Parts: sequence; structure tokens; C-alpha cells
Amino acid sequence: MTKSYEEIPLTPISDSPSTINMTGLWRAFRPVVDISKCKKCTLCWKFCPDAAITLVDGVPVIDLKYCKGCGICAYECTAECIEMVKEGTG
Repeated sequence: MTKSYEEIPLTPISDSPSTINMTGLWRAFRPVVDISKCKKCTLCWKFCPDAAITLVDGVPVIDLKYCKGCGICAYECTAECIEMVKEGTG
């Protein structure tokens, strides 16, 4: 059930998951995964605050429609296989 904005309490936390809001256009940086370095630890998936990462055979796939570019996935990645790249560049 979707609530109107009047029904949502005035708090910094919404009762709706971020997966219903396409927020990818907010990004200044985007995560790029080097699959050859990935150890399939799933830390990026666990810590993504926007549920923008799915796992395909243990490898992260980032849905850029929902990724805000916060960089938490890259920060938590112990294999250092996720690099934050400025939007609009390689």
C-alpha cells in the first residue's frame, strides 16, 4: 500500500524502501566493479543503504537507476574491487 505524502510521518526515515525511488540521477560518482578482483564476500551488498546491489553467482551487480553514489560499497570492499568513478568519465 502506497501512502500519500500527507500520511508519511515527518521524520528523517521513510517507511518506503529506496528501491521504489529511482535516485541514480543524484550521483556525482558511480561504483565500477572489477570482477577479476572480487572475492564474493558480499560485504558491498550487505552495506548498500539503497539495495542497489544484487548478487549474481556471488558477484555484485550495481543497478545504477537506484545507486546514489555514496561509496559505501567501495569503502567496505576488502578486495578493493570497487572504484568510485566521477560520473561522465570512463
